[in-house]
Amino acid sequence: MTTGEHAEGAGILYAGAAYTAWGVLPLYWRLLSDVPPFELTVHRVLWAALFVAAVTVARGHWPRIIAAVRDRRTLGTLALSSLMISVNWTLYIYCVATDRLVESALGYYMTPLVSFALGYLLFGERLSRLKLFAVALAGLAVIAQAASLGAVPWISPGLALTFGIYGYLRKKTPVAALDGLLIETLLLFPLVVGLVVWWAFHGGAFPSPKASINALLVFAGPMTAIPLALFAAGARRVRLTTLGFLQYIAPSVTLLVAVFLFHEPFTASDMVSFGCVWVAIVIAAADGGAFKGALRLRPLRLRP
Repeated sequence: MTTGEHAEGAGILYAGAAYTAWGVLPLYWRLLSDVPPFELTVHRVLWAALFVAAVTVARGHWPRIIAAVRDRRTLGTLALSSLMISVNWTLYIYCVATDRLVESALGYYMTPLVSFALGYLLFGERLSRLKLFAVALAGLAVIAQAASLGAVPWISPGLALTFGIYGYLRKKTPVAALDGLLIETLLLFPLVVGLVVWWAFHGGAFPSPKASINALLVFAGPMTAIPLALFAAGARRVRLTTLGFLQYIAPSVTLLVAVFLFHEPFTASDMVSFGCVWVAIVIAAADGGAFKGALRLRPLRLRP
């Protein structure tokens, strides 16, 4: 095996582990089901900031953080991405708390298609007819959800939009994954510290008489940062086409958790919505040459 092949193999393991971790994280958040979703998001930001700050100091990367925050454009972009990921986390934890993980899985399946639409509508990026058709199928999935719910669906589109915008903002920001997470969480740090202190005197979840709840809240920091570090390590080693396929591990695992462990219903209308999105993903992947890139066969080399 060549050095490049070894690096890509390691990258697939890193990225696959990250997406798998993101897929099973609802099991962790379910242990904190008594904590309101917004309060849990605040603790996630607080402890992630402290954990990543400690890692940054240990690695001697603090000068990179200082250089990044001195750039006003970079700081402004990270402030927006911080808002987007905070809203996304709150919606996601709300899904866990209210047994709506199937809707969250659909939202994360839709995210790449929403990214295409955002690029086309907001940033003037050109899309092929096949990709436009794929985006239209994602819209059809939302319509199918609306017909099933009898109301305008907001969880799946909300998750897809917030994460799609977050991904776009982070893509245009020349900051490493953990460095960016640290800046994003530090921007919110004064607010979240104030909220945690206020809740501590007004019946909040922390500090709790149960040591297990306190520990779970504190470890929300590493549980947030470690998968991101694994993803960053994987993304540096694999082709984008391969990474594009791996990203569907997370919503797939989440869907399995929702249906088989949390016993959420998966109805005929859900099958229609997911079917539209799955077909759209295949069309978009084929149009982008993802199958050719990710499934390229290397010649067999026989060694004596």
